[in-house]
Amino acid sequence: MQVISVSSSQTKKEFLQVPHTIYQNDQNWICPLDQDVEKTFDPEKNIFFQHGECTRWILKDEQGKTIGRIAAFINNKKAFNYEQPTGGAGFFECIDNQDAAFKLFDAAQTWLKEKGMAAMDGPINFGENDTFWGLLVEGFTPPSYGMNYNPPYYQAFFENYGFVTSYQQITNHLAVRNPFPERFTKIATWVANKPGYTFEHFSKKNAEKYVQDLMEIYNDGWKDFENFVPIKKETLQESFKQMEAIMDEKLIWFAYLNGEPASFVVIIPDANQMIKGFNGKLGLIEKLKFVYRRWKGVNRMRAIVMGTKTAYQKHGLESALFIKLKEYVLPLDQYDELELSWVGDFNDKMLSIHEATGAVFGKRHLTMRKVFSAV
Repeated sequence: MQVISVSSSQTKKEFLQVPHTIYQNDQNWICPLDQDVEKTFDPEKNIFFQHGECTRWILKDEQGKTIGRIAAFINNKKAFNYEQPTGGAGFFECIDNQDAAFKLFDAAQTWLKEKGMAAMDGPINFGENDTFWGLLVEGFTPPSYGMNYNPPYYQAFFENYGFVTSYQQITNHLAVRNPFPERFTKIATWVANKPGYTFEHFSKKNAEKYVQDLMEIYNDGWKDFENFVPIKKETLQESFKQMEAIMDEKLIWFAYLNGEPASFVVIIPDANQMIKGFNGKLGLIEKLKFVYRRWKGVNRMRAIVMGTKTAYQKHGLESALFIKLKEYVLPLDQYDELELSWVGDFNDKMLSIHEATGAVFGKRHLTMRKVFSAV
């Protein structure tokens, strides 16, 4: 077996082709767009190159067939926040062969060691953790847009190589047409009608304001979590730019207290239902199909992220935001499911909100770490 660095148009093509071999008989897999994968490795399109670096490889067998791939990256803003300098590995795909998997892990580990790292997290992304992040170990159903999907046998590869779970990522599913539990509705209605509270949905015309509000809420609400790195305005602007093709302004809501940004939720229609069958391509025919499916509508939404300022985390604002969403969504008679993804098992408050809505367990991903040398 031979590990080959991705450095040419041919090896890039082979890197993108690997999953088609792995999932050729898996009806649940939905191929991510090639352009979304390639953006990760393009310094012109991925702002994480401003404070980091990455590389990637493919693996060929003795007959010259490509049987695996992996990428490795270092985010200098996070790498040194841990006990050991920690890089990352991701975009891992491999046939059911442990020797092949270990060859790929070795390539990532060796590169990271040479760069001064002493551990690697995986499978993760060279970017924000809302896409291409985590090892799926439970809930092998069709993934929503941006959510990692993989065969069950990957878990043994990671564990046998020495990866240990750092935390679990829990995704819950909410049946949109079912009424909220009575207690949840009562609290939400009470909060929504309290003096001083106002609620607004996102507006592209005032995108600058809402991006600023989201950044303010997010950086305050998440600041106490371990190894938290504040999100930058440029990162959010890029995220909203990428969402623009599928965004529904009335699925993104903000709560304010006397005009101060207090809470938010970002939800998007599930683009995977729009790109299913595209095989990663987005040519003219696929674009026409995409526009038609977007116009026709999909029946699943994905909640990408929620946040509430620390001072308001016991005010029930999240409940009120869900009520506002339902007031818009139900009359559409379109959506059946809201995927609440993903929440770390360390985030008890958010998991409690999921439970309060009546959501049920959907998927479990793992973020894992392999320590390969002491500091």
